[in-house]
Amino acid sequence: METAFLLLGSNMGDRYKFLQEALKLLNAKCGTIISQSKIYKSEPWGFEAEQGFLNMALEIETKLDPHILLSFILQIERRLGRTRVNDGKYHSRSIDIDIIFYGNRIVETKDLVIPHLSMHLRRFVLVPLNEIVPDYIHPTLKATVNELLTLCVDKSEVIEYC
Repeated sequence: METAFLLLGSNMGDRYKFLQEALKLLNAKCGTIISQSKIYKSEPWGFEAEQGFLNMALEIETKLDPHILLSFILQIERRLGRTRVNDGKYHSRSIDIDIIFYGNRIVETKDLVIPHLSMHLRRFVLVPLNEIVPDYIHPTLKATVNELLTLCVDKSEVIEYC
């Protein structure tokens, strides 16, 4: 078994419902949810959108290899209506599930990079992650999640939703 940390986000339709459905499917298909952050509201990062995001972080215990975990995550996203557009731009989405950390592993393949490449630059990732694992040490940056949040240059607003 391995511990993985995921970030969930939604900014289309019933955002709260999409997060709740994702939680159920992740727990059923990917592993056991050990802890989860509150839900936070944040503005879209890198693009304009009609509706802001709801985000939350999860800690799961999984027996799935990181690539298999990603495969299940992509299936869950599709089941919840996510359509990926490969045009190099950010888009609104019913659900987005990212693997932020997978134990202390470093994975760099065409389809998967762990730790998530931009997580330390985004408050909407760091704030919920800091709630559940402030002392977790980023395996390549060698700083805790709390330190990364303190150093983060992103000043976008991330506020507790529920």
